[in-house]
Amino acid sequence: MLDDVERWLRARSWSVTDRTIPQLMAAKRAGGQTVSVVLPALDEEATVGEIVRVIRRELMCRIPLVDELVVVDSGSTDRTSAVAGAAGARVVHRDAILPRIPAVPGKGEVLWRSLMVTRGDIVCFVDADLREFSADFVSGIVGPLLTDPDVHLVKAMYDRPLGAEPGQGGRVTELMARPLLNMHWPLLAGFVQPLGGEYAARRSLLERLPFPVGYGVELGMLVDALHLVGLDALAQVDVGVRRHRHQDGPALGRMSAAIYRTAQLRLARGHLLRPELTQFERGAHGFEPRTHSVDTEERPPMAQIAEYASRRVA
Repeated sequence: MLDDVERWLRARSWSVTDRTIPQLMAAKRAGGQTVSVVLPALDEEATVGEIVRVIRRELMCRIPLVDELVVVDSGSTDRTSAVAGAAGARVVHRDAILPRIPAVPGKGEVLWRSLMVTRGDIVCFVDADLREFSADFVSGIVGPLLTDPDVHLVKAMYDRPLGAEPGQGGRVTELMARPLLNMHWPLLAGFVQPLGGEYAARRSLLERLPFPVGYGVELGMLVDALHLVGLDALAQVDVGVRRHRHQDGPALGRMSAAIYRTAQLRLARGHLLRPELTQFERGAHGFEPRTHSVDTEERPPMAQIAEYASRRVA
C-alpha cells in the first residue's frame, strides 16, 4: 500500500461514533447547509417503507438533520411507490424527470436524474433493499461533510455478511473492483467498500461528474472524484453492518462486466469494447448461451444540462 494511502486511512477513516448528533446539528446550523437523502428503488416494497420511516423518525422529526427525503422509482412493478409514499417519502418516477432525455434502465441513471428533483447542498444516496436499517447509515456519512469543508465525498464502510457467513458479502468488490482499483488507481486502495451504495457528497461535486447509467456508477464516481478533488477530499465512515438482498451468480457477472467496462473507459477514453457478456445456463439440450448487453452509456455532468442550469438561476 502506498504511503499516501496509509496516511489517508489514518486521517480520513472514521467511525459513526466520532461525531455526535449535537455536533452535527451545530455544524449544520453554523454552515447553513441542507441535506437531501435519495433512495433509488426498483421493486423494493418489502424494505423501502422501513428505511423511509427510520429516516423520517430519527433524522427529520426527532432532529432536523435531513431536510428532504426522496424515493426515485425506476419502474417498479410492485407497490414500491405506494409503500414509500405512505411511509412519508416524496416519490418521483424516473421517467418524469428530464422527460426531454429518454430514460434508460440502470441505477446510475436514477442517481443522475435525482439531482434534478432535490435541492440539498449535500446529497446522500441509500440503497432501498437494506434490512435492519439504522439511521447511522445517513448521519455517519453526512457528518464529515457538515463538519469539515475540505471533505467532498464520503463512502460508508461496513461488514457485509452473506447469509450466516460474516464478511463474505461484496463478492464483486473483492473479485473485480478491488483488484482494478489496486492496480490502476492505487490511491483508492484504502476504500473498504468502494462499490457500496451508501455515500454522500456535496452537490457542487456531483453536478460536475459524469454518471455511468448502470452498476458502474459507484466505481466511476470514485475514480472521477479522485481526479477532480483529490484523495484528501474523499473519506469513509464505519457504520456497522449492512444486510440486504444478495444477487445470484449470473447477476453478479453482469455487474462485474459493467464495472470492468467503466474502468476501461477511464483508463483509455475512446477505446472500443464489445458491450456484451455471454453467460451459460443448463437447459434441455445442455448448456445454452445467454447474451446480455453491458451498459455503454454515461450521462454528462448535470451542470451541462440546460434544465438544471435554468433551475439554479431560478
